[in-house]
Amino acid sequence: MAATQTFRVADYELVCSAQARDNGLFEPALVISKLVWPSRPRTIAVRRDPLPSEDVAIQSAYAQGVEWIQNFG
Repeated sequence: MAATQTFRVADYELVCSAQARDNGLFEPALVISKLVWPSRPRTIAVRRDPLPSEDVAIQSAYAQGVEWIQNFG
């Protein structure tokens, strides 16, 4: 099961999630959509570091999403 949280940053919506791994750790996942046209969702490649909890993995995805927006948004 994956935990998911949605955030709005500037003109973007970030869907940050945490996927459980077999060893009890979690890895982040990120989908970004622009709130104005064109608004197609993009799955962003994030660092898949194993993290100790769902919350930490979601925070990691969020931080990487904000960085992506600053660099490419």
